[in-house]
Amino acid sequence: MKYLVTGAAGFIGFYVSRRLCELGHEVTGIDNLNDYYDPRLKHARLEQLKPYPNFRFARMDLSDREGIAELFRSSNFQRVIHLGAQAGVRYSLQNPMAYVDSNLVGMMTILEGCRYNAIEHLVYASSSSVYGMNSKMPYSTQDAVDHPVSLYAATKKSNELMAHSYSHLYNIPTTGLRFFTVNGPWGRPDMAAWKFTKAIMEGSPIDVYNNGELKRDFTDIEDILEGIIRIQDVIPEGVEGFSNDNPSRSSAPYRLYNIGNNQPVKLMDFIQAIEDASGKKAKKNYLPMQAGDVFATYADVDDLISTIDFKPIIPLEETMSRFVTWFSRWYQ
Repeated sequence: MKYLVTGAAGFIGFYVSRRLCELGHEVTGIDNLNDYYDPRLKHARLEQLKPYPNFRFARMDLSDREGIAELFRSSNFQRVIHLGAQAGVRYSLQNPMAYVDSNLVGMMTILEGCRYNAIEHLVYASSSSVYGMNSKMPYSTQDAVDHPVSLYAATKKSNELMAHSYSHLYNIPTTGLRFFTVNGPWGRPDMAAWKFTKAIMEGSPIDVYNNGELKRDFTDIEDILEGIIRIQDVIPEGVEGFSNDNPSRSSAPYRLYNIGNNQPVKLMDFIQAIEDASGKKAKKNYLPMQAGDVFATYADVDDLISTIDFKPIIPLEETMSRFVTWFSRWYQ
């Protein structure tokens, strides 16, 4: 099949592009290769994709309306996996307009491309951040998510609403995936795994927010990848007799799923896993809660299990061991 993968030089997009190529599909990857973090890492990911003759790359910005429209017209894609976005909760406090251009305008150009080119399935990245001020645990896609605490989260919630409107109006099958704190080799430098590992290896202090009283549903990149690959083969259909008591589905061909490890880990245990993998102790700088952050994340994955018979299972210790090994080589 012919796939478009947006954000192909990004963390998750790189893994998805590689797996689709391994499965024999034709993959077009796009990315704007911006400098939100060191572009050398993005170029290094793309180097890993060069050996695949069924992969082609185009440097494009999602907000390029005419360029994206022409790419759809000329490529005859059958499915789209939309992973390109401006990431990061904290950066959204500093540069909010970047999130409007990439996450809102970018989602719109992709939806319009799907609308006019008979795309059979659009899978797109949402985020656990949409749960915001929700206090009920675990987070369920059947719960309302109306109180985001960061602009990043608000744009991801907006993406879900935009997708539903296009599923309803134009019968475009869309599936949104709420990712929970993804970790693993080739991860992003703005994430805790990278920041903590780098500081610990250099002997520098790490910033520990809310005095370490945080929990996260850390999820291995390989589990995220497996979930994406399986779910993109499940094309949603509208629910007959739909009622508004379940926001994760609709009378339109629209679905939402969590992909998380279903096992929250204390931040201090996360740091311990890095210490064990690196053989070095962390120097900790305890700080209060950061604006836009949440106290805990915890994924209810029952819908995922019932739909694709899959649940993320890779333990944090294994994830961090692989990450630290990879990071040591990359950092050198």
